[in-house]
Amino acid sequence: MSKEWSSPVYPFFEVEVIHRDGRRAHRFSCHGNHCSVKIQRFLDTKDSRSTGNLRKHIKSCWGIDVMDAADDAKDTNEVWTKIVNGILRNGTITKAFKRKGKESTYSNRPHTPAETR
Repeated sequence: MSKEWSSPVYPFFEVEVIHRDGRRAHRFSCHGNHCSVKIQRFLDTKDSRSTGNLRKHIKSCWGIDVMDAADDAKDTNEVWTKIVNGILRNGTITKAFKRKGKESTYSNRPHTPAETR
């Protein structure tokens, strides 16, 4: 990652430089579990350093409390080691399947032979 990238949003994404229609762009792929969102930012525009869309995605994918914790971190290295890497490593199955705004229910009862066919 570039030394100029000091925003706490960058550790949540993998960055790739792409060329599209003769223009350079950065493509940000979310590190979230089962998240396939890719945000593209062209480098020849006046808002090429804007992180608004990245922040909006972090709030919807990771949660507002995680974004607030990242904002309070002292640097991007701390965001990666303590927040992003910690959540990816210590996530639970119920958290992975939790639906936004709704209570999750699940069963640990094994399937019957008829159900497994």
